[in-house]
Amino acid sequence: MELRFSPLFSGSSGNATYVGCDDAHILVDAGLSGARVCQELACIGVDPSQLNAILVTHEHADHIRGIGILSRKYDLPVYATEGTWAGMYDKLGAIAEKNRVIFEPDQDFFLGSINITPFSTPHDAAEPVGYTFEVDGAKLAIATDIGCIRDGWLNHVLGSAAVILESNYDPDMLQAGRYPYELKKRIRSRKGHLSNDDAGTVAAELIRNGTRQIILGHLSKENNFPELALRSCELILRQSGIDPNADAALYVANRDGNTGMFSVSAGFE
Repeated sequence: MELRFSPLFSGSSGNATYVGCDDAHILVDAGLSGARVCQELACIGVDPSQLNAILVTHEHADHIRGIGILSRKYDLPVYATEGTWAGMYDKLGAIAEKNRVIFEPDQDFFLGSINITPFSTPHDAAEPVGYTFEVDGAKLAIATDIGCIRDGWLNHVLGSAAVILESNYDPDMLQAGRYPYELKKRIRSRKGHLSNDDAGTVAAELIRNGTRQIILGHLSKENNFPELALRSCELILRQSGIDPNADAALYVANRDGNTGMFSVSAGFE
């Protein structure tokens, strides 16, 4: 069975990703208005009424803004860690108790045929997670809002055929930019975000372990731009002996609309 996915929005202004297969349709985060999320779902041919659940990575506004209205309108369960629920509960409006689902990091569960594993991430949120999704041997990972490279989360992601990987900022742009010192310090911290260089380092390790699609995401509007993120990643890959034009397909997720529909299946090459 094919596993399909589409980054609907990706960046500091809002984040949402569709993941699905024949018998399950999932929204990961909803960081823009419900209407905007539904508009982008329609663009990729997904009716919001088909959704089975919303999975939440963490409670920051650019990941949860549209969750409440979508859950109420379509009677959708919302899955999050206990810490994330504590951080976002009073920001979502009324959520039916039956639709409030709490899970533990590193404990997998199924939605339809999709085996989902939430994994802990180093970020300045209450109890943040990334996710892997597996169907019939095909594996996708979403790894954004991550402050540093650690074996814990990376081990979960390794072996994925496709990865949505954070490439948030260029260090020189951040240093020279207009952000106040404390915000720059937070972004660079081990609970902040991955830089373009970090993303390149992770991408090289992923490709060495079988990843064939990497979508760079969550780019900062102020401290990055798509061409720079892509070229920085390609440079590090070449320095690592990897041909970015032959060994994997690299993309950059759009900030303000869907990046198209991607798919992975067992034995993807």
